[in-house]
Amino acid sequence: MKHVILTLALAALAGCGVETAATVATGAAIKKQEMDTGKKTMGEVQQKVDQATQLMQENARRTAEAADK
Repeated sequence: MKHVILTLALAALAGCGVETAATVATGAAIKKQEMDTGKKTMGEVQQKVDQATQLMQENARRTAEAADK
C-alpha cells in the first residue's frame, strides 16, 4: 500500500514539473514574440528618424542656398 501511495505521489509531482516546464516555455515564447515586435517597432521608428533628419538637412541646405542668392 505504501508503494502505491508513493508511486501516486511521485506521479503527481512529476506532473507538476511537466506543467511548470510547459508554463515556462509558453512564457518564454511570449517574451520572444514581444522582443520581435519591439525590434520591428524600433526599426520603424529609426527609419522615421532617419527620414526626418534627411528632410531637415535638405531644408537647411535649401535655406542656405536661398540666403546666398
